[in-house]
Amino acid sequence: MPGGNADGGPRVARVFHTLLALVSLTAWFSLGTQLLLLVGEHGLLPMAELFARAKAQGVGPSELPTLLWLAHSDGALLFGVLLGTLVSLLALLGFQTRLAFAVNAALYLSYTVGCDTFTSFQWDNMLVEASLLAALLPRDRPAPYAALLLRLLWFKLYLESGIAKWQSDLGDWKDGSAMSFYYETAPLPTWLAWYAHQLPAYVHRLESWAALFMELVVPFFAFGPRALRLFAFVYVSGFLVIDTATANYGFFTYLAAALQVCLLRDSDIAWLQRQISARLPTWLKSGAPREAEAPIAPPPSAAWPRRAALALFFAAWTLASINGALIHFTRRAATHETLLHSYQTLEPFRLANVYHLFGQITRERVEPEFQTAEGETWTAHAMRYKPGPPQRPPPIVAPHQPRVDFRLWFYGLAYEHGMPRFVHTLLDRLCHAPRVVQPLFSSRLPEHPEAVRIVFHRYRFTTPHQRRRTAAYWTREELGATQPLRCDSLVQQ
Repeated sequence: MPGGNADGGPRVARVFHTLLALVSLTAWFSLGTQLLLLVGEHGLLPMAELFARAKAQGVGPSELPTLLWLAHSDGALLFGVLLGTLVSLLALLGFQTRLAFAVNAALYLSYTVGCDTFTSFQWDNMLVEASLLAALLPRDRPAPYAALLLRLLWFKLYLESGIAKWQSDLGDWKDGSAMSFYYETAPLPTWLAWYAHQLPAYVHRLESWAALFMELVVPFFAFGPRALRLFAFVYVSGFLVIDTATANYGFFTYLAAALQVCLLRDSDIAWLQRQISARLPTWLKSGAPREAEAPIAPPPSAAWPRRAALALFFAAWTLASINGALIHFTRRAATHETLLHSYQTLEPFRLANVYHLFGQITRERVEPEFQTAEGETWTAHAMRYKPGPPQRPPPIVAPHQPRVDFRLWFYGLAYEHGMPRFVHTLLDRLCHAPRVVQPLFSSRLPEHPEAVRIVFHRYRFTTPHQRRRTAAYWTREELGATQPLRCDSLVQQ
């Protein structure tokens, strides 16, 4: 195809759109399966309460930008998820793809804002931002500037995360100790993390330094010659495979992998398609897609308004991204009134985000365990996806993200500083509406418990010797417990 060595070709656009649509479908399906439990009328943080507080405080759509101001009943919430699923499916099928991604950005932003603490993850913001940039990328002609925006998003995801690691108060990435704790303390590890944790200390040091190299040096390869881009593609892909295998980060690693495509050119995609086609059975080759015809460039008179609009957006998005980075990573900039005001104005819209993944690694894992009492007997109820019984292997659940389980990891880190509102509501539901929260637990909840409490345990991976002896993945020690709450003393919410 002519222009196969140029940036932003239609082959790259189509592959990126397809992968992003698949990620978006997964995100909507995952959120939809737990939405009412999270923010429904009887959920842990009912969305109606969010809007009631916003109105009482004089907060409007500019500070809480969500279409769910219009309606947020349980039916309306599920309808919005269905609509998000539909536009993602249209994008996957290549029907009005750019319009579908624009609508998807607005819809997913609405749920990211409306679901509050349960959608406060950086990859939720990244899906909004990536969907917006995907809406600017045509599928039928080269678009180097739109493709450059996507490379810049990939660039800032890794570079900013690298800066956060370099600035870690613990210095754990610089001294190489970070990865010796990472596998054991990741929010939701998989059973493969146990094996990775057993690697020698020198391997963990090399992993830590290799991660710094990946995020502080490799991002600049995105703007270099083809050989450097391909090196970056392969190098970062290796880390994404490790992350996907050893921890459950929802759709994050899949979204990051979709962004990797922006490092390639049409000729790279064509070569990969030929390699795959050569290995297909004969009966499948007959149904393989044919070579796309060379696109016809629009006349200059039709192209200049579009280019001008894209140039304005490019400048605004780049400046907003730089401003956000300055606020987060430069103390002096954080006190500059103009920079801070502009950042606070734009930040709720999640269109030019700052990324700082794994800035420092937690050094211990504290897990809250919910217990109910019937008479004098306390019964522990293990969460479905969190570490529970030591013999139970940590599951692989990604790209689904169990959001309550994930948020409880943060609660375990700071349990001595108070109980989040959703945890208090969860205790209430255990008392008065156990069927509502039953999907969170792997064991049957009692219909009418007399009391509830939370017991905290410190978890560590077993050594190979301990596992051979006990078949356990974890060892744990009790750290303390909350005061028992009698169910008849809890006012039903």
